Amino acid sequence: MEDTYTKTVFEAELPIPHGVARIMRFANDRPTNHIFRRGAHYWLDLCLTPRPEQARGCYSERWGPHRFERLGEIFLVPPGEALHVRTEAGENQASIACEIHADAVDRWLTHRLEWTDRRLEGGLDIVHPYIRSCLSRLAEEARHGGTGSADLAAMIAGQLAIELARYLEAISEGPITGGLASWRLRLIDERLHRGGPPPSLDELAGLCSVSIRQLTRGFRSSRGCTIGDHIAQTRIEMAKRALATEDSIKSIAFGLGFASPSSFSYAFGRATGITPLRFRQRYLRAAN
Repeated sequence: MEDTYTKTVFEAELPIPHGVARIMRFANDRPTNHIFRRGAHYWLDLCLTPRPEQARGCYSERWGPHRFERLGEIFLVPPGEALHVRTEAGENQASIACEIHADAVDRWLTHRLEWTDRRLEGGLDIVHPYIRSCLSRLAEEARHGGTGSADLAAMIAGQLAIELARYLEAISEGPITGGLASWRLRLIDERLHRGGPPPSLDELAGLCSVSIRQLTRGFRSSRGCTIGDHIAQTRIEMAKRALATEDSIKSIAFGLGFASPSSFSYAFGRATGITPLRFRQRYLRAAN
């Protein structure tokens, strides 16, 4: 299935060992309906601008045609798998997309991965600061480069392969440390997207009717990251979407529960490598 409404522009390309990193711009004038399949490669996508509203993915060959899960700021398509992506509205976006040959990642695994339901779902919303940092740095090298760029890109790509292998192994399948049920994960995400100050662990545990210990262990098992990292990244995703509007940076900061615009700018810069103002300027250029 091909999406006849999406125009793709390759802004920059950066060769890396066993693969390639590309900055891609997608002009979507209508809802997206597309299937990704990448053969012997892992496909990692970090959205540099807000991901289109209601972006969802479905492994229809595994799950059937009706189960679509939310796509996060970073998503993964494993080798040989087909991901059906849909959005409900046409929006422009830019991403750094990395294709990495399976051997470059699998060599770091302690055992062969089974692409279970939980691991596939965990790949649709990767919340991992080091994976995000590697992808962001590759985007900067692709855009600007400089002395030693090829060697630096090779080192970043090597770290990315290791971090991805660790992340995938961290999504546990054991019965003792079983993850949270899908409905509990959805409750958490719905609460986070209401905005305002971030919820406490006690509030989220009460929402899910579990203990704080069950919440934190179950969440890590399901998503391969801490719930604290997930909360932080969700706030950054919400900030990116708000920065694509005409709202002032000050009102965005307070709306997301930050104590001041400067604390918002610091948190946003630490997560993305650029200021909120710089991100807004890039988004406006991508949209035009």
